[in-house]
Amino acid sequence: MMEQTYQQDIASAATEILSRSSVAELRKLRVDESGNELKLSGHVRSFYHKQLAQESVRPIAGGLRVINSVDVTH
Repeated sequence: MMEQTYQQDIASAATEILSRSSVAELRKLRVDESGNELKLSGHVRSFYHKQLAQESVRPIAGGLRVINSVDVTH
């Protein structure tokens, strides 16, 4: 139970980091944790923003694997 709470805290912290981004698209992304994964999903308009989202949450992911499922739509 403690580990699950810890992972939910990571997902919440990742959501908070993205919500403070200067890039509006990143503020709308979804962050979920499942098992040992932290999953990003949603839509952005460039591969740069997709990578930026991933690198923004990586420092707080801890032992979780970051899965970047963000779609790039032009």
